[in-house]
Amino acid sequence: MLVPKKVKHRKWHSDRKNPKTTTPDTRGTTLSFGSFGLKAITGTRVRSNQIESARKAMARSVSKTGRVWIRIFPDRPYTSKPPEVGMGKGKGDPQGYCFEVRPGRIIFEVDGVEEAVAREALRKAGTKLPIKTRVVSRA
Repeated sequence: MLVPKKVKHRKWHSDRKNPKTTTPDTRGTTLSFGSFGLKAITGTRVRSNQIESARKAMARSVSKTGRVWIRIFPDRPYTSKPPEVGMGKGKGDPQGYCFEVRPGRIIFEVDGVEEAVAREALRKAGTKLPIKTRVVSRA
């Protein structure tokens, strides 16, 4: 799983929900490396284990001939409290890392395989993520 080597702050503040997830992303919205990519249509937080699961599904489909790029990196810590703990008593312990995906962001890119194989691989990866996605290609 993807985790940062070190972080400046162990726990982050909770972000505001509405403006962040609904406004489209301005960076990372075009294909930079591969011929085909997986673009986010909706926005939410994607955890590192979800990114890894999608990467594995894609790598199996693409096999050795294709190349895969991961365009997002989970650097935001998320916390949770243990089960059956009452309200209050402070914030929970860090559980892992996530990335805040906004609409329009390219998440994965693929190159070196046929169009049908690339589209199928990206479709499989999209099913592993908690967001709606679309497969895009160089025009």
